[in-house]
Amino acid sequence: MEYTALYRRFRPKTFNEILGQDHITQTLKNQFIANRVGHAYLFTGCRGCGKTSAAKVLSRAINCLNPHDGEPCNECSICKSALDGSLTDIVEMDAASNNSVDDVRAIRDEVNFLPTIAKYRVYIIDEVHMLTKEAFNALLKTLEEPPSHVKFILATTEPQKLPATILSRCQRFDFKRIEDTKIVENLEKICKDCNIKHTKGALCLIAELSEGAMRDALSILERCAQDGENNINEEKIKMLVGIPETTHIINIVNSIIDSNEEEILKQTEIIINEGKDINNIIWETIKIVRDLMLLKTTGKISNTYNKKEIEKMNEIASKTNKKRLLKIIYELSELENEIKWSSQKNIVFQVGILKLCDDDTINIEDRISKIEKYIKTGNPKEDTTIRTKQPQNVENENKIKNTSVKPQNHQTKNKLESTIKQSSKSENFWQDIITNLKESGRHSLYANLVNSKGKIIDDMTFGIEFPNGLTPFGKSVIEKPENIEEIRRLVSIQCKSDMKIKLINEKVKKEKEPNNIDIGININIIE
Repeated sequence: MEYTALYRRFRPKTFNEILGQDHITQTLKNQFIANRVGHAYLFTGCRGCGKTSAAKVLSRAINCLNPHDGEPCNECSICKSALDGSLTDIVEMDAASNNSVDDVRAIRDEVNFLPTIAKYRVYIIDEVHMLTKEAFNALLKTLEEPPSHVKFILATTEPQKLPATILSRCQRFDFKRIEDTKIVENLEKICKDCNIKHTKGALCLIAELSEGAMRDALSILERCAQDGENNINEEKIKMLVGIPETTHIINIVNSIIDSNEEEILKQTEIIINEGKDINNIIWETIKIVRDLMLLKTTGKISNTYNKKEIEKMNEIASKTNKKRLLKIIYELSELENEIKWSSQKNIVFQVGILKLCDDDTINIEDRISKIEKYIKTGNPKEDTTIRTKQPQNVENENKIKNTSVKPQNHQTKNKLESTIKQSSKSENFWQDIITNLKESGRHSLYANLVNSKGKIIDDMTFGIEFPNGLTPFGKSVIEKPENIEEIRRLVSIQCKSDMKIKLINEKVKKEKEPNNIDIGININIIE
């Protein structure tokens, strides 16, 4: 007997069997019951969420000889012929391999012929966004006013690539990502039918790896069930998929929080030597940091962890804060982008993980509080530790003690007020410039400038500050001739003067500044 893949064997045969798309299936059934079936449908959504399955069910339902509550009976001759693929009145076409204008012209010529045995001739065009511009143009008129015996069902994962003329001629249904709980429930039923032994945590891990796609979940389950042991657990899934052990990743995250660089190098070396993919390591690290943040926020954690791992996660969560965890997630995402362009992935990965040990997430309110105590008392020993250089002699000590802030004269005061107004003005129009870049379609440039701040340095120079640092990739995007010229042009218009642009990397700037007094903000006392 020929073997059938699980995702084909357990493909939904009715609308009720389609998981997580009740908002769509109920509407389609109601249309059929009220005899208001449209002539063209567009099903969009992520991979494996039920688009093609819904199209097949709909094509059988409108041709079924004995429908019941909007569902096909799957028992009549029409339904059986459709299920075994012998019904010529239901045509399935893959636009990825049949995307030329000649393929669409063949459809345009066929629609004039009546169906052979079914009531309607149904065309299911999968991955419709792959059609060429000419093919779309050839399909337009037929799609808008097809013969009464023809129905079109288009399916795609990328609706933004379809022309507006096609979108406006179809009833659009957006399929959503299937919830993990529903995927787990379906996997449990399938495992029971196939006599596959499993752990609850293994199915939860499969659901998480599938990212809302039931087909991906079944593919992972099938791969894990074919090693001869017929017993699926978390370790087996991680080994087959190429995910590092959770213990190693938790140790890496713990070492990042503790700034233990030696342990980080040790753990990353172990994982790399096991041959694990760098992207999988980063993905798993981001996932665990995210779970730590959820643990601190809600007190709950995913059931994919065992008791020992949960205890370790609670220990790590008690040592850090949400702001630090958010920073780690953000920098890991940037590291993932940098690695894509690197030929030395392992080195870039280890260096990027080591950089996460630097914790500069001290709350600004704490910094202000420390400064206020220092100014008022001159001895901020309470709740903080300040390291100052010891005076070399009593004379220097007396100078520091007797130092007082002299009142500003009117000229200095006016200059300060002018600088504050100018700075405020530059920040306001800089945000307008960033919005302008987004609206004009420069999305790559916008993405690299969205968290920056603008500042007028002098009459001829405008500075762009990057509080979170400027990556080499982001710098290369901004400094492209056409991008930097467009920024200069927009800034010059606002400043009413020909301006030069200067990029200011705040992270590099902070590293170079002296740190004589450790209260979060550097204070230099000038005599």
